[in-house]
Amino acid sequence: MSRVQSIERAFAVLAALADGPIGVTEVAERTDLAKSTAARMLTSLAREGAVEQVPGETRYRLGGRIVTLAAGIVPTRSLVSLARPSLVEVASAVGEAAGLAVADGFTVHYVDQVDTSHQVQIRDWTGTRVAMHAVSSGQVVLAHLPAVALDRYLAAGLERFTAATIVDPVVLRDRLRAVQLAGRAWVHDEFAEGLSSVAAPIADALGNVNAAVHVHGPSYRFPAPGAEEHVAEAVMAAAARISARIRE
Repeated sequence: MSRVQSIERAFAVLAALADGPIGVTEVAERTDLAKSTAARMLTSLAREGAVEQVPGETRYRLGGRIVTLAAGIVPTRSLVSLARPSLVEVASAVGEAAGLAVADGFTVHYVDQVDTSHQVQIRDWTGTRVAMHAVSSGQVVLAHLPAVALDRYLAAGLERFTAATIVDPVVLRDRLRAVQLAGRAWVHDEFAEGLSSVAAPIADALGNVNAAVHVHGPSYRFPAPGAEEHVAEAVMAAAARISARIRE
């Protein structure tokens, strides 16, 4: 098979998965490929993170790497518009700044922030890009990456920002497993000393996580004693509302 033909077939397979998860037989039918060829293409694309099997099933869906690549070219204005009411609501409920972040390669890009009336304010991070492992929004995205994409991120090395930054891949994997189970990520002083944050994932119509809601504040007051669970639940509820609006 020529390289050009392989590329054409790969794009045909990706297009076949665009409407949602399907099995190898249906991929073969939609692409007019032999079932064995479709299976080989899916295996190759899965190794690259472009497709993935639905957990517990034999069907395939578009993978996290495709979503991450698309984030660099898909306008975020509509997501910001959808998310803004929920950011306002969670910022008011928690009393700290709330923000929206989207994946941009292996960084998170902060695209919106809603502040509060606190005299001591957190800076507006809108427009900033930060390494995923150092911030709560990035950690919830990493926790939902396909294994091959996570391996690629870890292999590139983990930059240290503070003494609390996780730079050991084994420790980070353990953290990400806990994040996936809990549905949120707390980070204390890992990107900047004196800054704490909590984030929850935003899932698109296919269940892919390419964005997150976060709330952050000065570590000396955030979270308030005994309020960590309440704050996390508010952020998770905001992320769930945005995810639901995306699927409407």
